[in-house]
Amino acid sequence: MTLPNQPDPIPGDEQSINAIEQVIVPRAHDIGNFEVRRALPTKSRQMVGPFIFWDQMGPAEFLHGGGIDVRPHPHIGLSTVTYLLEGEVYHRDSLGSDMIIKPEELNWMTAGQGIVHSERERPEVKGTPRSLFGIQSWVALPIHMEETAPAFEHYGNDKMPVITDNDKRVRLIAGSLYGQTSPVNTASETLYADISLNAGSVLPVDPTHEERAIYTLTGRIEINGDVFEPGQLLVLRAGDALTVRAKDNARIMLFGGEPMDGPRHIWWNFVSSSKERIEQAKEDWRSMKFGSVPGDVEEFIPLPGMS
Repeated sequence: MTLPNQPDPIPGDEQSINAIEQVIVPRAHDIGNFEVRRALPTKSRQMVGPFIFWDQMGPAEFLHGGGIDVRPHPHIGLSTVTYLLEGEVYHRDSLGSDMIIKPEELNWMTAGQGIVHSERERPEVKGTPRSLFGIQSWVALPIHMEETAPAFEHYGNDKMPVITDNDKRVRLIAGSLYGQTSPVNTASETLYADISLNAGSVLPVDPTHEERAIYTLTGRIEINGDVFEPGQLLVLRAGDALTVRAKDNARIMLFGGEPMDGPRHIWWNFVSSSKERIEQAKEDWRSMKFGSVPGDVEEFIPLPGMS
């Protein structure tokens, strides 16, 4: 399918010039002997649509040992969304899910009232050279679904629509875009797409959702005369159409959705509209009421502040 054309911004038009509302530069964080770059949440921005957490994992190369090693830990009130560009992650959770996620596949784990999971390297690959590059995000659940039953869904790379043109490729992870709709189940109106652009190509981005952002993964892109390097989150102004030009071969993520039904409280791995619910989750993990991950019961991440 050919992507639609869109006229360039009008020089001097204020709406065209101000199509980007905010530029966020991620901060480095450690998640179990592995460094990630975290773009959401920040002091100035909690969410884009339902996306309340955004981590870039890698790109990293592991020659001997190393890799991602996140011990069992709990979540409430959100869905974790894992999407890889390179490498693999071994996911297990307290529902009994046991899944190796590979490039351009999707793990969508809904914590709801509570779940425990781990993300590891498989023992058989630890001694081999390998790479890891991907995005892990959290999607906040609407208030009426915060206490839903936990669930896990895996989508192979053949399940998501791919829209191609001569010089660009869009894998629609969730939501609707360019006349296509993804089969991925979401709790609220959500947009999520993996976009590859050849150098010199042009991509129209319509104001399909009230809240949208572009995350630059590789290569440089230009929007309205401004050039953006890899590793930046560009929050787009509501209602504005814009054009992305690829200065190099580039890969970007387009994501967002409708605004969430109110702000959320975030503490450690817990997200909720209620501070009291987070306090209860703390006590539940402290007293080991969340359950355990089959096959991964020797270790766990203690509640921050626990001795």
